[in-house]
Formats: sequence, C-alpha cells, structure tokens
Amino acid sequence: MQISWIQAVLLGLFACLSSMPGMGGSSIGNYTLGRPLIGGLVCGIILGDIPTGIMVGCAMQVVYIALVTPGGTVSADVRAVSYIGIPLAMVALSSYGLSAESSEGAALATSFGTMVGTLGTVLFYGTATVNLLWQHMGWKAVEKRDYKKLYLIDMGLPWISHLLCSFIPTMVMCKMGASVVELIKTTLPMDGIAMKTLFTVGALLPCVGIAILLKQIVKNAADFIPFLFGFTLAASLGINLVSATVVAGMFAILIYRLKMLSANKVAVAGGYDEEEEEDI
Repeated sequence: MQISWIQAVLLGLFACLSSMPGMGGSSIGNYTLGRPLIGGLVCGIILGDIPTGIMVGCAMQVVYIALVTPGGTVSADVRAVSYIGIPLAMVALSSYGLSAESSEGAALATSFGTMVGTLGTVLFYGTATVNLLWQHMGWKAVEKRDYKKLYLIDMGLPWISHLLCSFIPTMVMCKMGASVVELIKTTLPMDGIAMKTLFTVGALLPCVGIAILLKQIVKNAADFIPFLFGFTLAASLGINLVSATVVAGMFAILIYRLKMLSANKVAVAGGYDEEEEEDI
C-alpha cells in the first residue's frame, strides 16, 4: 500500500479539522473527528480499505479509551494517532502481510499509534504556543476598542497555527512515512527479536487503556462483576460488541429501575409520598 500526495493532503486536512476546537465546540472536532474510532473510518475511506481502517481504529481506540485532558495537560495526541498512526499502521500491515483482525496485526497497530501519539504532543503544544501570538494581538485590539478585529483573531488566524502544526506535519509524515515503513520491514524481519518485542508490548497496550477506564468508574469491588460478565459473554457465547452492548443496556435499565424503586421506598418511609402530593 502506498500513500499518494492527494491522500496525504486529505489526511492532513482532517487532522487539521479534528484539532480545531471551534468545530461544534470541540464536540465535532477534537472529541469526535479526532478519535481513532472515527479516524479509522475516515482513513479507510481515503486509503481505499475501509475494513482495515476500522479495525486499526478500534484497536487504537481501546488504548486511548479513557484519555482526558485536564487543564490542557495532554499525555498523547489522539489527532496524531488517528491521522498519522492509523495510515502508517495500515501501510505496515499491508507491507508485512498481516490482517488487522489478527492479534499480531492489532499489536502492530497499537504500537504504531502509541509511538505517534507521544510525538503528537509536540504538535499539540506547538499549536498552543503559536496561538499565544494571536492572543497577544487580541489583547491589543481590546485595549484599542477595535472589537471587529477579534473576529479575525478568533476565527481566522488560528488556522495558521493548525496549518503549521497539524496539516503540514501530517501530510509530510504520511507521505514520507510509507518509505520508512518499508525500511523498517527490511531492517526488522517478522521473526526477529525486535518485532517479537514490539508485538508483545503492543498486545499489552490495550490493557493500559482499560485499566485507566476502570480506575475512573470502579468505586468498589462489586463494580467489577458487570465488567467481567461482559467478557464472559464474549468468550463463552462468541457475541460481538453490538450484542454485548444490547445486553448491557438491558442490565442498565434493570439496575436503574431497581435504584429508583429503592429511592421511592426510602422517600415513603421518611413520610414523603409522591402520589399524596399529586392529589393535593
């Protein structure tokens, strides 16, 4: 698989759009278009291999499923993971002859995504640093009561920052990265120690994302039971993610109704009855 200049330009454009917080107040840009799950579909469409793009995006999404950016602190840039890591991972899978559905393919994809995600933090903070120039111009415009100039500063000039730190790096790395992948294939054979180590580390990376997610949602030991129940269903019945989600939705409804019933009983026991209040 090769990445043409047109494909590299499109990938750079989507990387630029996904880094724009102004697109729907971050909901459409960073938190939707920039996620690997969506980026995999976009990359698959651009590169002409939608199934592989989606599978690679899913594998990378698990690693970053619990990624948050408190106070602008970014440990990895999912924009770079989506539009640099996924295309290069797809090229690597094609070069090594691996399927994205295999364990080796998923491990290779997550390894590429993690490497690029760490590099992407440089692009993120580079964008923020360049934006400081526009902020300084904005304060001067406010001091001079030139409020109309703020529209240009807020909506126009930041595009320069994203073109410099998103569009151009993504375009160049996607185009030139394909050659680097071929070099890696020649230098590091599949049966070598380096690639076996890469596969082992890549297979463990999804555990990191799941562990971070559990740390956020698990409050006591009993919370592990529904989580492990889903894995048991998937392993014993062979159901896919959609089927597991439907089963989880039913349990969520049951748990919600049980908690509401318990809350109503407590309210009635405390001398408060919703039906009596409605009658009054």
